[in-house]
Amino acid sequence: MIQDFGRFAYGLNRILAWDPGRRGLLASLPQANLAEAAGKLAKAGRVLVATGFPVACRGVGETDGPLGAAHIAHGLTALGKQVVIVTDQWSEALLKAACACRAPGARVEIIPWQGAAEACRRLMEQERPEIVISIERPGKGADGHFHNMRGQTIDHLTADTDLLLALAPCSIAIGDGGNELGMGAFAAQIHAGVPQGPLICAQQAAEYPLAAGVSNWWGWGIEALLSLCSGRDLLPSDREEAEVLAQVVEAGGVDGVTGRQELTVDGLSLEENLRILRQVRGILAKWTAEYWKGAI
Repeated sequence: MIQDFGRFAYGLNRILAWDPGRRGLLASLPQANLAEAAGKLAKAGRVLVATGFPVACRGVGETDGPLGAAHIAHGLTALGKQVVIVTDQWSEALLKAACACRAPGARVEIIPWQGAAEACRRLMEQERPEIVISIERPGKGADGHFHNMRGQTIDHLTADTDLLLALAPCSIAIGDGGNELGMGAFAAQIHAGVPQGPLICAQQAAEYPLAAGVSNWWGWGIEALLSLCSGRDLLPSDREEAEVLAQVVEAGGVDGVTGRQELTVDGLSLEENLRILRQVRGILAKWTAEYWKGAI
């Protein structure tokens, strides 16, 4: 079964590593131990998920992140786990819309811009999560500032949540460009392969860093891993995915690449995103029967 899981994880990672934005990061990255990470998620009772990345030209969060966080929360809450999703004021409406649609069993907490570090510390002491997952959440660079992919400083639009990962007993981080919280684990590759990499690279490193062409896709990836572990299909249908994106856009979410309030994520249409979801669904269906046959 472990061998089957490893082969499934390898295939899943290949699907999610499609790099439509040609950001220069994915081809050079080592793969995290997904079997080990999935095992820890399956055993955890309390999980905290952080997300929300602001679009500087619009002063609001982007569509990449909240959807993925809601999918992760859906998978975890469906398996009976307690989930708190954390963001700040710039993505609050987006995340609440995504969770209302996909993960109503998760609780949303807002970290204030002022006093963010203390708020993070209190939240960690109160919730005591066994795992913290960050997905498309800004991480501070070496200069102590948050940056977008253009190298712009976005401190004024970002509550500092780096401490959530620093205090985590176990951490998983998801990103697609290198400036996301937890991507410090890939610092060498980011510095060498990403434009302005030394400037934008997040310093905080996660225990299990995961990269994708679009961060949201690892939301499906986590659901797929949990599906294989549990024998339950936790992935969304095409219709459910379209509905979550529509709700996030209606709540004010904009595309992080185009800056437009439309049904796209990182410049990719809904149909282009659904094509990846269908591939994830296909590989899960292929391996589920084999995996559970080996358990008998």
